[in-house]
Amino acid sequence: MMVLYKIGPGSVFPLHNHRQAQFGVFLEGGGKFKVEETMWKISKGDSYFVPAGLYHELKTDRRLPSLIIDFFVPTREDYLKEALVPEQKSRI
Repeated sequence: MMVLYKIGPGSVFPLHNHRQAQFGVFLEGGGKFKVEETMWKISKGDSYFVPAGLYHELKTDRRLPSLIIDFFVPTREDYLKEALVPEQKSRI
């Protein structure tokens, strides 16, 4: 499953985990990304991988919005209700 996130400056995705592996790329913006006990600065153009089940957290840059493309394997069933069906026009 592919997800495009538009995230406002200074947003926090608190420490959490899920059964899906997650990998993605920052197309714009950045922030601090933590996986388990390791934290690093992430910027435009950087990519990441979070194995299934590991705890992770994102704090976006407080000055810049972020645009991120994420991939989840297997599909996140909890996100399907927000997905557009092919016949719908984009909400963007």
